Amino acid sequence: MLRTPSRVLTGALALLFLSPLVWATVASVSPQAGTAQNHGWGLGNYETLANYQAGIGQYLLNSTAVSLMTVAFTLLVSGLGGYAFAMFTFPGRNALFLVTLAILMVPYATLLIPLYVLLNGLGLQNSLVGLSLVLTMFQLPFAVFMMRISFEAVPGELRESALIDGCGNFRALLHVLLPAVRPGLVTVGIFAFLAAWNDFITPLVLISDSAKAPLPLAVANMRQQVMGIVDYGATEAGVVVLALPCIVLFLALQRHYVRGFMSGALKG
Repeated sequence: MLRTPSRVLTGALALLFLSPLVWATVASVSPQAGTAQNHGWGLGNYETLANYQAGIGQYLLNSTAVSLMTVAFTLLVSGLGGYAFAMFTFPGRNALFLVTLAILMVPYATLLIPLYVLLNGLGLQNSLVGLSLVLTMFQLPFAVFMMRISFEAVPGELRESALIDGCGNFRALLHVLLPAVRPGLVTVGIFAFLAAWNDFITPLVLISDSAKAPLPLAVANMRQQVMGIVDYGATEAGVVVLALPCIVLFLALQRHYVRGFMSGALKG
């Protein structure tokens, strides 16, 4: 009997969260004054988006490159860091871990100007690689925390057996432990991808070349058209294009995503 109320509540929450995306989708193809879709329903707003400056293909490529590099850097560093914090005992381990988590309390917008100066000195300002490194840094506190609890949820006998069989620490990590913490890796990867794909403030500060702009920055720049009039139709089309990869990725990996959080909950 308890299932029916819970399903009704779940369905209502789903409709509540989906309603903005549905509204944006309808608005992107509906007729609106001052947009490319003046009369009737159609894809005029998407044509405006596709032909804006360097073209939507270039902006999608930029966003994809930044997101994939951010995911790769985050998984590499957090995987090694989580493994070290979970499996090794060394002086100051817990203090260092708390310092890593304390970075979450620092508003990341306050770090952008110092990072801009640093990247400029390294020759990485106005670079997709530099942007990916900054986004990775913002993801690492949560990612290291997530990977630590994922490794701690793995039975210690698994690593000990690998070491007894002749594996070194790195081989045990690569061949034995990483497959066991795959849900945690997927969770970290999803968070890193979504953060990099949707981030607006960081590329706004670090990217000055419009041809290197990721899609969120391009959509924001496109809003202001002639005499400051906002093109809401093209903006809604950009919102839909931005949301689709996130929805597809989450639906494809949601099983691993939930298992990744459950591993930490069970460990706690």
